[in-house]
Amino acid sequence: MSTPRDPITIFAARRIITMNPARPTATHVAVREGRILGVGPLAELAGWGPHTLDERFADRVLMPGLVEGHSHLMAGTLWRHAYCGCFDATDPDGRRVAGSPSIDAMLSTLSEAAATQPDGPVVGWGFDPIYFGSRRCTRADLDRVSTTRPVGVLHASGHILNVNTVALQAAGFLRAGIDHPAFPLGADGLPTGELKGPEAMLPALDPVGLNRSFLSGDESGIRAFGRLAVRAGVTTATDLAATLLDPELDTLLRLTGEADYPVRLVPLLRMIGISPAQAVERAVALRARSTDQLRLGRIKVVADGSIQGFSARLRWPGYYNGAPNGLWYAAPEAMREGYERALAAGIQVHTHTNGDEATALALDCMDAALARQPRADHRFTLQHAQLADAAQFRRMRALGLSVNLFANHLYYWGDQHAAITVGPERAARMNAGRSALDAGVPLAIHSDAPITPLAPLFTAWCAVNRVSASGQVLGEAERITVPEALHAITLGAAATLHLDGEIGSIACGKRADFCVLDDDPVSAAPEALKDLRVWGTVQGGRVFQA
Repeated sequence: MSTPRDPITIFAARRIITMNPARPTATHVAVREGRILGVGPLAELAGWGPHTLDERFADRVLMPGLVEGHSHLMAGTLWRHAYCGCFDATDPDGRRVAGSPSIDAMLSTLSEAAATQPDGPVVGWGFDPIYFGSRRCTRADLDRVSTTRPVGVLHASGHILNVNTVALQAAGFLRAGIDHPAFPLGADGLPTGELKGPEAMLPALDPVGLNRSFLSGDESGIRAFGRLAVRAGVTTATDLAATLLDPELDTLLRLTGEADYPVRLVPLLRMIGISPAQAVERAVALRARSTDQLRLGRIKVVADGSIQGFSARLRWPGYYNGAPNGLWYAAPEAMREGYERALAAGIQVHTHTNGDEATALALDCMDAALARQPRADHRFTLQHAQLADAAQFRRMRALGLSVNLFANHLYYWGDQHAAITVGPERAARMNAGRSALDAGVPLAIHSDAPITPLAPLFTAWCAVNRVSASGQVLGEAERITVPEALHAITLGAAATLHLDGEIGSIACGKRADFCVLDDDPVSAAPEALKDLRVWGTVQGGRVFQA
């Protein structure tokens, strides 16, 4: 007696880009139980039996669901606060929000937010003073917004927080005698209100009302993140530095378990404030609670800060403008121990290294850990690695590391990197996709949303064209091709998460995750990648329109 099977749906499309070299393009894809039965001509797929032919995409292009290998759920949550970025941005509902092109404009935006909310903290995000010359924001500036309410504005990098006098006092930092590079001091010997790195920022997050949204998102923010993902064609995305406490985990399990939640989430437990042993033990316990839509059991280590915030660790000769070297966020001993324990437990680790000195430390720690605890196909991944050079990429390859480069930096901060942070020569080899591929390092590229907008096709455009906001080409020799960039935002990113057996290409047995486009990235000019129109997604066989 035969067992009844779930119905089959065959989707027709103008073109299906599969990322499968055995069958690179097709016109139809068959789906059952949220997975791909096959891809090819209709006559061939009809052999699977009775089916429904769905022709809603007959004039559109399907490609594998885009995979954002470095993002944060706060990309959804932060939209409840005032957007203070320099560039215009689009919110989760598709509304265009104007940027703040000066510190005075940012203060005006915060003042307007304060007027609409008569009490409680006043919060902004997306700010970066590097666009405004040598002028830095101080607590005196934010006191213009309020002298009675806590005011805070999170930098675009997520590594610096500016607060007003009320918030600084609430955090316990309005005092003389502080001598630490995380606390710039004013002429009066007191902190200016600019707080660099987690040790300085964390005590101030509660007073300004950012703790929950900054670290893990909440229900409304997680839902908003899902809407952003659909608009970007993303079907799998990371939350790369989550706290994953039990209440947060319960919320994530509930929301991702809903029938209409549109994106698979891969949160990584951040190794900040906990020991390596605690992090690995927690990751092992989390891994056992994974579902198809919520993949748990990975760790994020943060080695340094941000280049544009001058808190990244750079090798000699350091910062182009002579700024002092940045901050270490993790001790070498903790990194080595964390890597070794994770290798022993089969737990994957992703490491944030912005500066090349931080990349060198991660490589040294990985070398030592693998000598004591060998493991094949570990796929530990360096995130950002923005100043990695050819020699470091060769070491990554030898150690079995993958890399996920921050290609969007070339557009959003490329001009500032060339003029201020690292100088023209090093700016031309930042996020060196060509060098990574030539060295044989598995490559992904990312947005780090909300640091830059969640939009993998824009990220692909950045890696292919390497054009700054002013139109300056930064390192033509490091450009990658359109097919390489499309691979990096699909199968390449999936491989960094150890998910390339399930997602990243359109092939029999994989999850039925598709990005639905009105335009064809294969026939489009390289400079047009960022303008391709996303209709929506298919995730696990479920259709979501942007």
